Amino acid sequence: MEGKANLEAAIEQLQNVEKQMRLAGDVAGTKKAVTEILHLCFEAKDWKSLNDQIVLLSKKRGQLKQAVTAMVQQAMQYIDETPDLDTRIELIKTLNSVSAGKIYVEIERARLIRKLGKIKEEQGLIAEAADLMQEVAVETFGAMAKTEKIAFILEQVRLCLERQDYVRAQILSRKISPRVFDADTSKEKKKPKEGDNVVEEAPADIPSLLELKRIYYELMIRYYSHDNDYLEICRCYKAIYEIPTVKENPAQWTPVLRKICWYLVLSPHDSMQSSLLNSTLEDKNLSEIPKFKLLLKQLVTMEVIQWTSLWNAFMDEFESEKNLLGGSLGDKAAEDLRQRIIEHNILVVSKYYSRITVKRVAELLCLSVQEAEKHLSDMVVSKALVAKIDRPMGIVCFQVAKDSNDILNSWAMNLEKLLDLVEKSCHQIHKETMVHKAALKV
Repeated sequence: MEGKANLEAAIEQLQNVEKQMRLAGDVAGTKKAVTEILHLCFEAKDWKSLNDQIVLLSKKRGQLKQAVTAMVQQAMQYIDETPDLDTRIELIKTLNSVSAGKIYVEIERARLIRKLGKIKEEQGLIAEAADLMQEVAVETFGAMAKTEKIAFILEQVRLCLERQDYVRAQILSRKISPRVFDADTSKEKKKPKEGDNVVEEAPADIPSLLELKRIYYELMIRYYSHDNDYLEICRCYKAIYEIPTVKENPAQWTPVLRKICWYLVLSPHDSMQSSLLNSTLEDKNLSEIPKFKLLLKQLVTMEVIQWTSLWNAFMDEFESEKNLLGGSLGDKAAEDLRQRIIEHNILVVSKYYSRITVKRVAELLCLSVQEAEKHLSDMVVSKALVAKIDRPMGIVCFQVAKDSNDILNSWAMNLEKLLDLVEKSCHQIHKETMVHKAALKV
């Protein structure tokens, strides 16, 4: 009781000093007075008085911005010293209410909300944690370090993915440009000019830019896995593979390269997939996993692939992906793999045949006639292939229908070639005649 009375007397004495300093406009003195008041409450472990004093001091008439900033920063150091969780939450909420709407303590408020969000998540209240984090738009904070901004947005994305809010996760992820991870961090930082915002150093617990790059792409893999967008997943793994720390360590790049190969095979055929496939085949590290090199080579080679033999050869590798980085390839992966092999085989057939019976196509693809027709139709609809099916005759025509301009152009080309040949022939005949005449004169 006596200790509490002494504390109140000391606080009252310091409040008088603070008032004098505040009204005199003495920044250093006011800062010292408010931090001393908080320090006394902390030393006495009187957390209720600490919360009351923070609110009281921040509401004083004409309170200086520097004093509020110093007070919030000082109180933030006491958060980890709190005796129990309820006291900690109460202190964070008090500091949140004090810093709300004040632009000069926006960074401190963002850090407080992140701490509160972490507590909520530990309590299993993921939806509440996600809603809390989304209140803060850190991308507008000029004084916050770039790595801290990225880490905060990534935390927002992660919580949205945890609550399966994929639309908001995509919106938040677009706040981060992938080019930001390619910035050269080795360059010396320029000294800020007079009048510029001074960018604060990121706290020690914030990961480096390269670590954040990996976290970003791992979160994007989770997002794209929801829609089974194999090509985008492959591009994410490719970006992880390009990180220097990953590329230098075979134990790290081997599972990543395996995933790149699998997702390339699972991706529908288009120009981007073809480009990635060829660039991956040129990678020297691929020779370390020969089975996957063989798999990619089979896709590049214009030959029909037998599904049963391919599945028997790669089934063990496919199943073992569950135990490697990134987990299994997805629930539909095996079905989609078969679909991609059928599509590849149809493209191969279209390269070698201009007209072929549906029955023969079905034989080459090891499918029934109905299945072969369905896959052909799907590819035509998705514009991966140009074909026409004559169902009564049971014939597939892979020739591209030419318009009138193309036909006229081809005729013009043929006529030009013909006239060129006639001219050359005339020249040769004339030459022979001249030679013959000269021989007769002799």
